[in-house]
Amino acid sequence: MKDLSLVTEKFTESVIREMTRICDAVGGYNLAQGFPDFACPREVKEAALAAIRDDKNQYPVTFGEPELRHAIALKALRYNGIKSDPATDITVTCGATEAMIASLRAIINPGDEIIVFEPFYENYGPDGILSGATPRYVKLARPDWRYCSDELAAAFNERTKAIVINTPNNPTGKVFSRAELEEVASLCQKWDCYVVTDEIYEHILYDGERHVSMASLPGMAERTITISSLSKTYSVTGWRVGWAIASERITRRIRKVHDFLTVGAPTPLQHAAVTALGLPEAYYVSLAAHYREARDFIGGVLAAAGFSFALPRGAYYILTDAAVVMRRLGARDDTDLARKLIETVGVATVPGSSFYADPGDGAGQVRFCFCKGWETLRPVAAAMAGLR
Repeated sequence: MKDLSLVTEKFTESVIREMTRICDAVGGYNLAQGFPDFACPREVKEAALAAIRDDKNQYPVTFGEPELRHAIALKALRYNGIKSDPATDITVTCGATEAMIASLRAIINPGDEIIVFEPFYENYGPDGILSGATPRYVKLARPDWRYCSDELAAAFNERTKAIVINTPNNPTGKVFSRAELEEVASLCQKWDCYVVTDEIYEHILYDGERHVSMASLPGMAERTITISSLSKTYSVTGWRVGWAIASERITRRIRKVHDFLTVGAPTPLQHAAVTALGLPEAYYVSLAAHYREARDFIGGVLAAAGFSFALPRGAYYILTDAAVVMRRLGARDDTDLARKLIETVGVATVPGSSFYADPGDGAGQVRFCFCKGWETLRPVAAAMAGLR
């Protein structure tokens, strides 16, 4: 039989979602996949039910229902400092995942390169391959996940089409500062390239951190694609409603790709998203407070169990150095440790190798998420005590 796609041989299935399947099979505690296990806001659920009852169940406007694009534009201006025209600059997608691949497909040509900070969310590698780009990686160094300015500058060249930035960052919890973003912006202007920013954790911040959107910086609105989603902020990861904000020139191309990838995001959930984006400031304060308590709680649990790490400044993950625990459990590498943790204490995590181009760079790390309710976090603490 003829060969299948050679491109698909260049990456694996999602390690994160594989760990969820393994965890589910044994009834463990899932600290692998970053989905909240508590209810989304009641009024958002009611809005979804109302939309279904009102028969908003057919195809939406392909690039997003007008009410939702208007709500996104208002929110982006108020919180992110991004001016956008809902008629021409916003594309509603099936989650931030689709927004990323649609955006890359919209700007990448054969021979183009993209720059990705490493460790990176595991989708970015396959996204680059599927879009036809050649990735160049810039390391974020432990313990505080800073990049080297010289290394970053050296990654840019005449073939660079875009740099991908995730802030707050998964898996490190790094929040890129204004000064860092300004440095990236200067390089992008020098080399005439784009920025694709994944800002899905923009409201999950700790220790006085402030979220800065690249598109709000001088001269960057025309060359930035800003991606976000309902998933993390409103605890509806299964709804698959996200968006990309970009100039009209870029958006025209994103909308073309999106149209033939998925046609449109779920219609009734788009209408419910309008309600979500209209929640009062108190909602975001409460959300961040819960995650701060959860971070500190799980941080204490992991430290007592022998893991070392820097507390994240944003998002809801802790990427740990697991060398001590690996020796204690006789684990060969990060993947073996992840399986042993499920076997011994029933806690699922993600092998660190899935966040690096060279798996060996993450062979001593595992990532825990803490986007869970106390009904999960307290039993996890009791289970992890078995590692002491």
